[in-house]
Amino acid sequence: MALGQVARIAGGVLGGCVAWAVAATLLNLVLRHSWPDYAAVEKQMDFTLLMMIARLIIGALASLAAGLVAAGISRRNAIATWILIATMLAMFIPVHISLWAKFPAWYHLVFFASLTFLPLVGLVRRTAR
Repeated sequence: MALGQVARIAGGVLGGCVAWAVAATLLNLVLRHSWPDYAAVEKQMDFTLLMMIARLIIGALASLAAGLVAAGISRRNAIATWILIATMLAMFIPVHISLWAKFPAWYHLVFFASLTFLPLVGLVRRTAR
């Protein structure tokens, strides 16, 4: 593997992680400022079903953004995307273990499914029409 390819893979992983953090942060700020009831319970994490779904949508959109950025930087290198997925899982599994009692099991499973599969969308090549 050439040094340039390794650099693109590393850049893709780093860029994907940054993209996830930026997208999740910005979308959460929009949610917090546009939904006063959400903002009121966010610190206690005492969310309604609709609030949990909104949080999962934010996570899904952030995972899509991460995958698209990683694929763009790495020139759609699958290794970069899989390393990104593994990195994000390694970061979020401990967090979700500590939050396990705060959310129902389906919430954690949906979050991890979106974190695992949605970044792969960036690998899909568009076909010319």
